[in-house]
Amino acid sequence: MDDYPLLNVFLTMMYFFLWMMWFFLLFKVITDIFRDHSLSGWAKTLWLILVIVLPYVGVFIYLIVRGRTMGSRDVEEAGEREAAFRKYVQEAAGSGSSHVDGLARLADLKNKGDISAEEYDQAKAKLLA
Repeated sequence: MDDYPLLNVFLTMMYFFLWMMWFFLLFKVITDIFRDHSLSGWAKTLWLILVIVLPYVGVFIYLIVRGRTMGSRDVEEAGEREAAFRKYVQEAAGSGSSHVDGLARLADLKNKGDISAEEYDQAKAKLLA
């Protein structure tokens, strides 16, 4: 360890960190290319070829040309995911309460005398089936 100075350790860590940031940025650009619905298939292909063949230049050109809309696409996708999650939760929570509401209505109809006990039992069995 004596032949590797502390400054070189810090430089190596910095280079490694920058290298990891570069891969993160490269993957972010590639996923943004495929996520964008306004680009045609040919435009996506050309951007992808530019990013793969000339990675540093291609990514920087992409960020300059289309960087402003990357954030809006992220926000839009997050909103769509949140809406889908909320819809799923409402459907999952609502499916159990519909049985409870139906049973409450049936009990109310039975207590009022609008339906007989046999009709109540048949409707209850049908609702719970």
